[in-house]
Amino acid sequence: MLSKKNKEVFFNPFSKNNPVIVQVLGICSVLAVTAKLEPALVMGISVTAVLAFANVIISLIRNTIPTNIRIIVQLVVVAALVIIVDQVLKAYNYEVSKALSVFIGLIITNCILMGRLEAFALSNGPWDSFLDGVGNGIGYALILVIVGFFRELLGSGTLLGFQVIPQALYDLGYQNNGLMILPPMALITVACIIWVHRSRNKDLQEK
Repeated sequence: MLSKKNKEVFFNPFSKNNPVIVQVLGICSVLAVTAKLEPALVMGISVTAVLAFANVIISLIRNTIPTNIRIIVQLVVVAALVIIVDQVLKAYNYEVSKALSVFIGLIITNCILMGRLEAFALSNGPWDSFLDGVGNGIGYALILVIVGFFRELLGSGTLLGFQVIPQALYDLGYQNNGLMILPPMALITVACIIWVHRSRNKDLQEK
């Protein structure tokens, strides 16, 4: 089930073709929801679920979609899945749903989704499209989790709401870096990840 091509489709978005740090897509939500690790993790899972199932649905009906309304059809499919995700979050994790606020709804406009639907799902089968959706969703989620990890740890001294920096350090004068929970630090953190990633992948560097 996982041929060489399928493995590339699934694993490439983790690093070599990551949608955030290579294609530079989905940056807005990275800036908005990563002040804490939990919302970042939930957002990553939500986008992965929507992307995977949207890819499959569009792949299944791709031969019946008129070319001139394909974008509208894609938006309708994505919007329906986003509504389902939003309602599930409100039912089972209302606090996180409230923290994410409008950003769950804005998954509809996420460039990663529309890009994968246009570039992959419209020209590939359901299984390949599912792998592509899951791979790109996980690649996106990885960056959110990394950024959320460092911003919450350094900005609040917590992870997933639990205190991880010992009180003894605070007694010695340690202070949380308030700048880490501000949106500009999300962009700087992503920039650092891009720098490390490209320094380790010379083929991605511009000539």
